Amino acid sequence: MTDGKHLDALSAAYAAKRPEEVAALYDRWSQTYDADMSAAGYRHPTICLALIARHLPRGAAPLLDAGAGTGLIGEWLDISGYPQVEALDISQGMLDQAARKGVYSALHCLALGGALPFADDAYAGIVSAGVFTSGHVGVEGLDELIRICRPGGVIVLTVKNTLWDQGFAARIAELEAQDVVTRVEETRPYVSMPGEADTVPSRGLVLRVN
Repeated sequence: MTDGKHLDALSAAYAAKRPEEVAALYDRWSQTYDADMSAAGYRHPTICLALIARHLPRGAAPLLDAGAGTGLIGEWLDISGYPQVEALDISQGMLDQAARKGVYSALHCLALGGALPFADDAYAGIVSAGVFTSGHVGVEGLDELIRICRPGGVIVLTVKNTLWDQGFAARIAELEAQDVVTRVEETRPYVSMPGEADTVPSRGLVLRVN
C-alpha cells in the first residue's frame, strides 16, 4: 500500500473537473510519480505494451503515446523495438520527466478531448494508458485519435468501467457498425492498481482503424 500523500494525489486527479486542474496536479506529482505508481502495482502500461507488441509490427513508426506521463511506456517501447515514439501529455512537469528518459522523438504539451494539431493519418499506432478514466478524458477524446491514426494502424487504450458503462461501449459499437474501426481485442476487466482502495475495473482495448 502506498502512502497517504499518494492516495490524496490520485483521488484529487480523479476528482478534477477542468483540464488545468489535472495539469497542475500532475505537475506537482511528477517528481515521485514513477515510484508511487510502481508501489501501487500499476498495470496499465504493461498491459498496453503487450497489446501493442501483439498487434503492431516491430519498428512501426511513428507512434504516439497519448497521455505519456513520465514516459513509462515510451521507455519500454524503445527497448521493445519501436524507435520513433512521440509523447503527448497535459502536464509539462510530467513531460519534463519523460524527456529525461531520452526515448521520445517529440514532446507535445496538449490536452486530449478537443482538436489536436496533427495531420490526418499521422501515426502508425497510438497508445493511451490510464487516460480514459474518471476526471480525465471521456469518449469525446476518441474521434481525434482515430483521425490521426492511419488506416490499418492500431489504437491501444484502457477504459475504466465507469466510462465504459456511460457511453464508451455504445460509441465503440457505433464506430464498428459504421466500419470506422474494428475491435480486434478486448481484455477481461482488471483492477489497474491492486495496491489502492479504488477497485473499479478497467479493460484494455485494441482498435484497428479501417
